[in-house]
Amino acid sequence: MTSIDETDGRQATGDPPGSLELRHSAEVAGGTPDEPPGVLAAHHDGAGTPDAPEESTRRRRPVRTTLLVLIAIAVAAAAGVAATGALGGGGDDEGSSAAPSGPVATAKVQRTTLTSTETVDGNLGYGEETAVRAPAAGDGSSGQSSPGGQPAQGDSSAGGAGAGIVTWLPDDGTVIDRGETVYKVDQEKVPLLYGSTPLYRTLSDGSEGSDVKMLEENLSELGYDGFTVDDEYTSTTAAAVEEWQDDLGRDETGTVGPGDAVVADGARRVAKAKLAPGDAVSGDILTWTGTERMITLDLDVDYEDQVEKGTKATVTLPDDTEVEAVVTDVGTPTTPDSDGASAGTDTSKEATLPVELEVKDQKKLGRYQAAAVDVELKDQTRENVLAVPVNALLAERDGGYVVEVVTNGKSQYRPVELGMFAGGMVEVSGAGITEGTVVGVPK
Repeated sequence: MTSIDETDGRQATGDPPGSLELRHSAEVAGGTPDEPPGVLAAHHDGAGTPDAPEESTRRRRPVRTTLLVLIAIAVAAAAGVAATGALGGGGDDEGSSAAPSGPVATAKVQRTTLTSTETVDGNLGYGEETAVRAPAAGDGSSGQSSPGGQPAQGDSSAGGAGAGIVTWLPDDGTVIDRGETVYKVDQEKVPLLYGSTPLYRTLSDGSEGSDVKMLEENLSELGYDGFTVDDEYTSTTAAAVEEWQDDLGRDETGTVGPGDAVVADGARRVAKAKLAPGDAVSGDILTWTGTERMITLDLDVDYEDQVEKGTKATVTLPDDTEVEAVVTDVGTPTTPDSDGASAGTDTSKEATLPVELEVKDQKKLGRYQAAAVDVELKDQTRENVLAVPVNALLAERDGGYVVEVVTNGKSQYRPVELGMFAGGMVEVSGAGITEGTVVGVPK
């Protein structure tokens, strides 16, 4: 630091009296017993008052101009030090140093649990589309393409391949419930039944099996009675089937064959019709999805350990609305190769993990039918740690961080070790840092 003698000497050589001295960073950090670090010192005369300017009018203007320039430089430099948080070396035996002045605001060190998160890209929609295919003709197969929609095996009365003409299809977005029509062939309705086993054979009096029970469960749910729901097809079952066929406008045969209904695991929403009225029944008739909106992710396999069935997540919609979701399905990692990439296709992309999340409160999704969303997944958790707001940290010039501890109206910089960052807080530890310690923060 410039001594008083040096100051007097400078004044004698022409430096204007009343000029300000900006201390260097090392001096700012350490300060003196009488002057806290960061204080800008005015030069004084021996009487303890600022040196008076000379009486000459000619001298007064240069002095005022120089003083204003020096003040501007000093304030700018001080602001730079404050903005960067750079502190010089020096300190007491405990590794702390006096702060230049009290903070503009304070916060207390908290003992809490911190949970870090990872935000990934997701998509809001109705989930994967599956196809309803025309039942194959005469080969005894089910004709199903996926668990989502399982058309029964076709015969000449229900639109087997080449055996009928499509005469009606539902509009895109239509929700089809149990018993409702999926499509019409030659003006005969092909309804939806709930279950997991497609109609792969003709059921009649004397048939037994899980497909019989599936049919009887559906008939019961649709209001037909007079039979026992079990795995045996009896004459009472046949009577209920005839009544059902009459309501559908079909021939009352009392038997149910492949192609007479489509089987799916629940209500479905039509995504897109693949055929049009007048087309021969063949191939994919339409695609459909579930009826509730969900979130789907193609998650980097590095985050595989962060998701399992039941994992909770926070979803942010395009309008910044947040909704809660829960993981309902975790698929198998896939790569471009596993998706059937052809020769010459770029396979440099890393494997991804397909994940589905359910949003129980569908109303919070508003009117969005399809949208890109952000999904926040929990990463790591640290319990019972001391934490401060991130903006309480000040960076030291030579590395590391300190916080400005306030005790009895006095401030002191104390070094801290950092741990997890989460939710605007950071885990800290260090000498003199305890629960309830008051630290400075920006206003």
